[in-house]
Amino acid sequence: MNKYIKSSVLAMSLAAVVSSCDMDAPTISTLDESSVFSTYSLAEAEVMSIHISFGETNSYRGRFLPYYGLNTDLETGSGTYPSLKDQATDKQGLWNYSTLPTNGQMNTDNNAYAKFYEGIERANLAIEGIRKNGNIEQNKDMAHLLGEALTLRAVVYNDLVKAWGDVPARFEPNNPTNVYLPRTSKDTIYKHLLADLAEAEKYCYWPKESSITKTTERVSKSFVKALRARIALYACGYALRSNGYTRSSDPELTQDKMMQIVKDECIDIINQGCNKLGDFKSNFVKLCQDNVTAGDESLWEIPFSDGRGRVLYTWGVKHNAKDQYTQQAQGGVNGPMPYLYYDYDVDDIRRDITCVPYDWSKELTEGKSHQQLRAINKWCFGKLRYEWMKRIVTSTNDDGVNWQYMRLADVYLMAAEAVNYLDGPSSAWQYMKPVLDRALPAEKVAALQAKYTASKEAFQAGIVEQRAFEFAGEALRKADLVRWGIIDEKMAEAKQKLTDLANRQGAYADLPEKIYWKLADNGEDILIYGLNHGDTDDQGSNLKEDGYAAKDWFVASKDGSNIITDDYIEGIYVKKPSLNYFWPIWQTFIDKSNGMLNNDGNLGQL
Repeated sequence: MNKYIKSSVLAMSLAAVVSSCDMDAPTISTLDESSVFSTYSLAEAEVMSIHISFGETNSYRGRFLPYYGLNTDLETGSGTYPSLKDQATDKQGLWNYSTLPTNGQMNTDNNAYAKFYEGIERANLAIEGIRKNGNIEQNKDMAHLLGEALTLRAVVYNDLVKAWGDVPARFEPNNPTNVYLPRTSKDTIYKHLLADLAEAEKYCYWPKESSITKTTERVSKSFVKALRARIALYACGYALRSNGYTRSSDPELTQDKMMQIVKDECIDIINQGCNKLGDFKSNFVKLCQDNVTAGDESLWEIPFSDGRGRVLYTWGVKHNAKDQYTQQAQGGVNGPMPYLYYDYDVDDIRRDITCVPYDWSKELTEGKSHQQLRAINKWCFGKLRYEWMKRIVTSTNDDGVNWQYMRLADVYLMAAEAVNYLDGPSSAWQYMKPVLDRALPAEKVAALQAKYTASKEAFQAGIVEQRAFEFAGEALRKADLVRWGIIDEKMAEAKQKLTDLANRQGAYADLPEKIYWKLADNGEDILIYGLNHGDTDDQGSNLKEDGYAAKDWFVASKDGSNIITDDYIEGIYVKKPSLNYFWPIWQTFIDKSNGMLNNDGNLGQL
């Protein structure tokens, strides 16, 4: 991907030097818009330059991907955990549904909000240039580039709307008439994106249909359709609008119409068969190994070079030292809610991959670290691990792992949700089943079938439950809770679950007081007893004869106080989530908007 980004022409103010051995390229004296966008290699470089804006320091790389997905009923801070007393600090303010436009992490002119519009401008230039000069009727590869640019612009706009609500809509290159724009209704933007992606579908190749789409770093028809389905779900879902937290009243965005789009797009992807589900763990191992071969579960990834991107850094297992697996002592910034592990079925293979109660030691033995128990309020997500990588990360700040933006399991569960709404649970089950078949034993899948297919309402509850277990740690949950209209309910439930877990009551009453662990024979892994419902301290104590050590898990050893404190629990959110899940437009952009932007009323509303 780097070779495309570095060779962008217009993105570098037409300052690129064209190699004399590139026989397709015009001479520098004729290198204008018509020349760039009528030459495939140059047009491709312009479309690929959109990715530059994903990787900028304060854009997706270091601000949006680490922070926007928190807090949910699944995901929270782990390196720095929630705290009511610290609610006004910059990081807490980004998590706890109380974000100020002057937030110190965000209120800069090179922040994500600005970089998103930078990416949109790059896309606008490419779209306009290819439309004018690309001869897309005769050149299928050039048509694919147009579809790719339309799709990348939709990615950015979708995330803008997700995080900031109503935002200025700029679908053509900057000019004197559109420099200063007010906010545009998110419904208007959604309709534009749905139309753009319907057009892009006509142009883009399926995965591996062309050499262009042999990699998950390039947009394919599978991703275009999946993104259109995701946006349709957002468009017909609940959101904070001028008349409150409600569904859209736009007749073009009804549930019936949007769910039909979701159903059609997702089933088309599944039936086409260009992507395969495969094994749950293998998807994430492949991601960590920089394997971007198209055709498996991953549909599209934000590409980061080896020295760019804070993906594993933020969402991976913590390493406390430079060791045998990494020369970057990072990971563990975000983690699962402390109760999430206990909510999985004991036989669900997703549990131990998603939720990790350990990190890697700071102390080294012959240059090697080993696993050690973390604390109950500092779990790690385990879908991303340095120990799964084929290369050693040497950067102090970035790991180079791609962000997996969409995978096939999401397509199956979106299809299940839409088909349930339109046709009922019996028809929808066939799209949920493949996701469960790879996670649970057959008898437990059958039990869930009986439970979920009892009614439309039961099946939708199953969608809510299974999307949690499938996508925890992938930053999809907040948008899901918002669009379902249950974010207040689920965040209140999260506080109650934390209270119950802290006191080992309710659903967590059958857990032992301590955790029992020892280092495995390989000198790296740890063996743990006490994390399953029904485990007992009596049995754990008996394991001491086999070398297991006991660790206080729910209370602090020094004074017996709960490790999951009231301050932690109340810090999850401090204002009503459904009215405060948008980030405000940062003050620096309001001050420079010529009076066109503000944060009056509910966030994201005029």
